[in-house]
Amino acid sequence: MSQVDISEFKRFDFRVGLVEHAERVAGTDKLIKLIVNFGSFKKRAITGLGHIYEPEHFVGKKFVFLVNLKPKMVRGEVSECMILAAAESEEVIAPIIPERDVKVGSQVL
Repeated sequence: MSQVDISEFKRFDFRVGLVEHAERVAGTDKLIKLIVNFGSFKKRAITGLGHIYEPEHFVGKKFVFLVNLKPKMVRGEVSECMILAAAESEEVIAPIIPERDVKVGSQVL
């Protein structure tokens, strides 16, 4: 495993976001589009967790996201941020949630 300097780590902007809307990406089994509120801004995320979770699982819940990811087109949808998750295998994946109820947009350090 390679090591990173703290200055490299600080380039990543991790924040707590509230999922306001979730829907399957048309024509796919795994892709779900999320609309995420970070307080002062909103972003879209495309996640490949549709084989494990229904879109409704995400709505109204807070998760940790990487928000300064370069936008990417995925099946005709723009993904502007990425939900973080712990993965044991392709079938055992758990999105990261804050242990306490923190304000939307809180920075993850």
